[in-house]
Amino acid sequence: MTIRAVVWDVDDTLFDYTSADREGMRAHLVAEGLLAGWASAEAALVRWREITDQQWARFAAGELSFEDQRRDRVRVFLERELTDAEADDWFRRYLTHYESVWSLFPDVVPALDALAAGYRHAVLSNSSLHVQDRKLRTLGVHDRFEAVLCAAELGVSKPAAGAFLAACEALELAPHQVAYVGDHPEIDGRGAADAGLLSVWIDRRGPAAAPAAAPATGADAPVGPHRIASLAELPAILRADTRFGAPSTFR
Repeated sequence: MTIRAVVWDVDDTLFDYTSADREGMRAHLVAEGLLAGWASAEAALVRWREITDQQWARFAAGELSFEDQRRDRVRVFLERELTDAEADDWFRRYLTHYESVWSLFPDVVPALDALAAGYRHAVLSNSSLHVQDRKLRTLGVHDRFEAVLCAAELGVSKPAAGAFLAACEALELAPHQVAYVGDHPEIDGRGAADAGLLSVWIDRRGPAAAPAAAPATGADAPVGPHRIASLAELPAILRADTRFGAPSTFR
């Protein structure tokens, strides 16, 4: 099957979200005078990330709006009752520090350049269009994508098949003609594969971070995401597109 388009996740795939969040929150906590209540800055950052993951899961499950998951992250972290306006103000102050350290991963622009002539490109994110549209413009890559789709506006989040199929519909392509690249093995990797797309899981921890999968065998062997450590590996996978009957590289 010929792949005609690549749909991309944003955070921790194109954009180094983890580093920006950590450095932005560290600067914010210093500015707010909040580090004294923690054993270390690292402990505070770990707690912030735990809370972020918990509240984001509630948003993805449809329990909270995008704005409310932000507010509850602040309330839980501070362990205080806050009005919506107070939580919004605190989060906006954090965003000032967070946005000052935004950056793409160094392999992103070379990969987009290498794929520009042969493939169409779009974005599918579990965030909101307002956030990701602005982020992509600030990072200078918005014009690389003909469509930007986000869960807050779609009403469905990855790993649900409907999210991936919505991206295919926006491109007017069948799922087997589309590749999806994301950093989360289940939300992105398994979700895209189950929806029928060529799924590529970018694991930036490197090949030593997880065991290699045992080769799949037989006609009924599961087809899972291809696992890569750098976007430099992506063009070869797209050209090969050996999903059917090939070993899975995912466990």
